[in-house]
Amino acid sequence: MQTVLNNLGRQDYLTVWRQMQRFTESRTAETADQIWLVEHPPVYTLGLNGKREHLICPNEIPVVECDRGGQVTYHGPGQLIVYLLTDLRRLKLGPRQLVSILENAMIHALEQYGIQAAAKAEAPGVYVGEKKIGSVGLRIKNGCSYHGLSLNNQMDLTPFQYINPCGYAGLAVTQLADQGVDIFTHELAVPVVHDIIKAIET
Repeated sequence: MQTVLNNLGRQDYLTVWRQMQRFTESRTAETADQIWLVEHPPVYTLGLNGKREHLICPNEIPVVECDRGGQVTYHGPGQLIVYLLTDLRRLKLGPRQLVSILENAMIHALEQYGIQAAAKAEAPGVYVGEKKIGSVGLRIKNGCSYHGLSLNNQMDLTPFQYINPCGYAGLAVTQLADQGVDIFTHELAVPVVHDIIKAIET
């Protein structure tokens, strides 16, 4: 079954989250999997196990407590967001395999731009050296996934300084722009999405 790709443009986080929940609750065994591309206005999101103590310097950026895995992260303009709404039972995939698919999609895309990145088993996500460039957070409900990945492209990274990213104090973050790569976020989406679709449709 072919995966449906939806480009949502810039959308409020809470709105898209509720849409993902409704889609997942209403889907059937015949519903095609979907990939949603989106960019969010500035927002901190706190995962199911998230602790507010990791919001070390509260500011005017809103905080949304959501139902994905993981701790706190930041979303903002210039960051690629890819939400993956799949039927894991139909794909015969487990949650850990899906995390690896998302991590590898980011790693392979970064390779195309000359950036060497890697995943860390003890701290999900993608790193350039010791700096985090991509995050993964998923929710699995009734055998289906939603939420997905975020990859820092060309954004203001300052808001990351006011949190412990993903619950790690002092964790530095980076982005493609800081690695000497100047591309539009919709361009970055192409290799990332291609890799994901290749992984889940084969």
